[in-house]
Amino acid sequence: MTPSTAREALIVEAIGDIAGLLDRVEAMGVGIDASRKACAEASAQLSAAIEALEGRMVAVSDTARTQVVQHIVKRTEEASRRAQEVQSRALAEAAREVFRVEVERSLQRLATAVQTASSRTSSAWEPWLTHAATAVTASIATWTLMTWSQGR
Repeated sequence: MTPSTAREALIVEAIGDIAGLLDRVEAMGVGIDASRKACAEASAQLSAAIEALEGRMVAVSDTARTQVVQHIVKRTEEASRRAQEVQSRALAEAAREVFRVEVERSLQRLATAVQTASSRTSSAWEPWLTHAATAVTASIATWTLMTWSQGR
């Protein structure tokens, strides 16, 4: 059937174009369906990958947390040990200083007491020595006098 007028020719051509568009839409429906299935499959794979990733992230987080806790414990123990050493040294130094001061005081008192006692001791013997010297001198004088008087 051949169109007799231009209008009919345009309508026939529009109907042909519409038929082509309908064929394309039908072909797109198959492509859209395939795309939907591919998207659904990709979504399922992505969900599985995300679950696996979440599992690995939990494992990595647990490992990191464990390592951080171990690191903190190690550093805390080291700091505690250093603080204990510093405190021990400070206490030892303080004890030495207190001991030195107390011993120094005690020795000073003892030295004073010994000095006082020695000064008392020497002055206590001094009168006896004087008496002894007087007795010896008197004896010598008597002997000398006796010897001189007998020799005469």
